[in-house]
Amino acid sequence: MRGLELSRQYFQEYGKPMLDEQFQDVLPLLAVGLAGEGSECFGFDDEISQDHDFEPGFCIFVPDDIDSKREFALERAYAKLPGEFLGYKRQKLNPTGGNRHGVIRTGDFYKKFTGLSNGPETVYDWFAVPEFYFAEATNGEVFMDNYGEFSRIRENLKYYPEDVRIKKMAGNILVMGQAGQYNYKRCLDHGQKGSAQLSVVKFVESAMSVIFLLNRVYMPYYKWSFKAMSELQFMSGIKDDLEYLISSSNEDGEIENKMDIIESICSDVADELRRQKLSDAVCSDMEKNAYSVNDHVKDNNIRNENILFAV
Repeated sequence: MRGLELSRQYFQEYGKPMLDEQFQDVLPLLAVGLAGEGSECFGFDDEISQDHDFEPGFCIFVPDDIDSKREFALERAYAKLPGEFLGYKRQKLNPTGGNRHGVIRTGDFYKKFTGLSNGPETVYDWFAVPEFYFAEATNGEVFMDNYGEFSRIRENLKYYPEDVRIKKMAGNILVMGQAGQYNYKRCLDHGQKGSAQLSVVKFVESAMSVIFLLNRVYMPYYKWSFKAMSELQFMSGIKDDLEYLISSSNEDGEIENKMDIIESICSDVADELRRQKLSDAVCSDMEKNAYSVNDHVKDNNIRNENILFAV
């Protein structure tokens, strides 16, 4: 069973009755769901994932100004819920905090991922947070939200402001060109196969970032990025080529094929950029496309930042 479904069933079976029976006074202030760290919050978990941090549990999100006595009562009631469900055992709660499940203040949850209790306040705040943290702040599922605060912040974090998306895209497109279209072959010409492979890795990382940005989907933590990419609406089919680039050697028989794949990926990205009216460059040269994309940033201050500012 997937962790998200296990969490939902555990809440319906034990959590909701507990809240209805014991906490009618604060029930209008609560949100319940499963979100944050862990493959189960993305729906990426499998049997191997169950070797750590896997349990029947859920999060009770409370306002920052909730009465401390009622918060403590909620914590005790949650801790007393059945320790086993559908064959899965619950983990012991850490009394010093930092738990993934249980009672969590809404402000603490969002501050953990974005640095601010209500999420980014200015457009520049968005650039300061690693993308995978936004993915973790908005994943999972909200089972109920009577107060609305948790869902309001979650909705505000749903995706980047457009200028932030475009600026991040421009920088990563430039890195694609530098690493894949230029430095990969140059490193090989110098006989530096290790550096050539690093160039390929850099190209793949940047290409994946661009593809997620084109889909308006946050790219999750690196170990889940390929899995998440297979679910994207646009350009998900490039995943196999990207995996091949970083898993193949740089021997003579592979080099030309890898260079062809790099150019093919760049061409596909350029086509999608034009389709989304983000680039006026009529070529697959990633450097030219990068500067054209950067020109589409509307905010003068952001547009005039170094093109690699958001990378």
